[in-house]
Amino acid sequence: MSSERIIHLADLTFIHKSLSNLHDDIGAVYNQVDSVGQEVVNTRFELSRLEQAFIDFVAADAKAKELALAETRLVKIRQELETKFGYYAEVRRQATGILQAADISVVRQETINAATENLMLSAPRYWLAPALVALAAWLGNNKPLAEKALVEAIRRDDEKTSLFFALITRRATRANGCRVWLDRYFGMQDPKKLDRQSVVLVDALASGVFGTEIRGICAKRLEGWIDELSQRVGFVEEQRNQWTDGLRSKIPTTDNANRYTHLQQYSPTWPQLNQALNGAAMQTVVLDHFRAIFDGAISASPNLLAAVDDLLDKLVKNFDDEELPLRRDDRLCQLIIDENGDKATAKSRFELESKALDEQVSFTQLLTNAAMHPETSHASRATQRFAIALSKAWVKDSHQDLSASIRASVPSQVEINIEDWQAKTKNGENEKELAASLADHIERRKDEALKNAKLGFQHWAALVFGIGFLLMGFSGGFLFFALGAGCLIWFFMAKSGVAKARQQISDDFARLKEQSLNVLKAVVAEVVEWRRDFEKRDAVSTEVVQLLDSISAEQYVLSSHDNVRQVMVQPAA
Repeated sequence: MSSERIIHLADLTFIHKSLSNLHDDIGAVYNQVDSVGQEVVNTRFELSRLEQAFIDFVAADAKAKELALAETRLVKIRQELETKFGYYAEVRRQATGILQAADISVVRQETINAATENLMLSAPRYWLAPALVALAAWLGNNKPLAEKALVEAIRRDDEKTSLFFALITRRATRANGCRVWLDRYFGMQDPKKLDRQSVVLVDALASGVFGTEIRGICAKRLEGWIDELSQRVGFVEEQRNQWTDGLRSKIPTTDNANRYTHLQQYSPTWPQLNQALNGAAMQTVVLDHFRAIFDGAISASPNLLAAVDDLLDKLVKNFDDEELPLRRDDRLCQLIIDENGDKATAKSRFELESKALDEQVSFTQLLTNAAMHPETSHASRATQRFAIALSKAWVKDSHQDLSASIRASVPSQVEINIEDWQAKTKNGENEKELAASLADHIERRKDEALKNAKLGFQHWAALVFGIGFLLMGFSGGFLFFALGAGCLIWFFMAKSGVAKARQQISDDFARLKEQSLNVLKAVVAEVVEWRRDFEKRDAVSTEVVQLLDSISAEQYVLSSHDNVRQVMVQPAA
């Protein structure tokens, strides 16, 4: 009786209030869980974008630093070139000026002599200074001085001096003197190791400077060089490699991610796809390059004087071997600037172009440099035409080999990664199968998540204890009844929470399924578009082949200047 009174008099308000607060807290927690679950789904999609943005930022920062460094170094290199070799420019400016002044007799011979002697003092190692002294003495009929200066010029650079006076005597229409100097020049040449100034000789042949007889001699020499080189083991492979490198240097480095955003984000195959697409774009670049060379008429110099002056200007302005290291650094820095700080790409381009800056190259490499890198080899458009026409068979073979290798590099299957689902497609023909596979994958993930969203052992224990306490409450008093009610309330609240969680999981996976299927559809569409884009760019290769088939060396040798009037009447050297 006393125990019943104690139970009856016990204050159960605190228990009821605590259970009510617990119910409210559990409801608030489940609401927060719902919100967090949705945020997790959204964050999952944003995380990859943030990661890519960070990678892009780091790459952009590195490029910006390389760009700034290249710009600073370029200024220093050019300052050093000006400091060390700036006086060469003054000597070079005098070369054709002396000839043109003598043509119209507006400068006294004494002035010409004084100018060339001053140049001799300011350029103690440069071959052109004594060559100009010899030229001035020759124009002034001072044979002893001409011979002394000529010996010094030959000592400093025999090959350039010989080619220089071959052009001078041709300018004066002294065929015998031109033949002697050219024979001397040819006698020093090894077709496997030609100096860069040899492009001037090819220029002379292509621009029709030499007379018919001398032009025939030059043509036979060039054919002899090719025949000699052809006897070497591996010659054909070497030519293909040379022209392949030349053609490969025209492959653009465009990032096509802006056009194929989904492939870039969801396909591990994207780097190969981007590289192959740039390789196919090479066809248009090469076609435009060749068309720019062959389309339109070349405005040949109207007379021999102007034609030879152009070649002389090119010969003397070509930088000398001692300038080469700084010129290489200059070119690399310029390429880094052109590539907006992408040093790796700039180095790749520089390696492909560097053969045009080599001190000595084979005759066939000389042709390649002239055709593909006129900005570094200083070849005229006439020479480019002649070089390509002369090397047509090698160019065509190399182009076909490179085109085949680019086609072979195209991945047969494009990988697709969406979340943790992975698949492959060739050209989107299996889109329905992929969509079904992705949907099944997401359903399996949902089923697994729903399977894990269930009541735990403690919840079922609470149900059992609650029922037990209720039964005990009928005979044991209100305390057991209250405990049983509390256990049951907690159980059903937990069950309600699990139901809400399962519904939230279903909703989240429904959104994930819809978004993922949309992503898959976009990726497949871009795969189809990429295939079409590649085929369209690659199809230009047939136009390149047609252009090469339509040319021949004979078409691109300009007419000679044999009928030009004789201007220089001084005795031949």
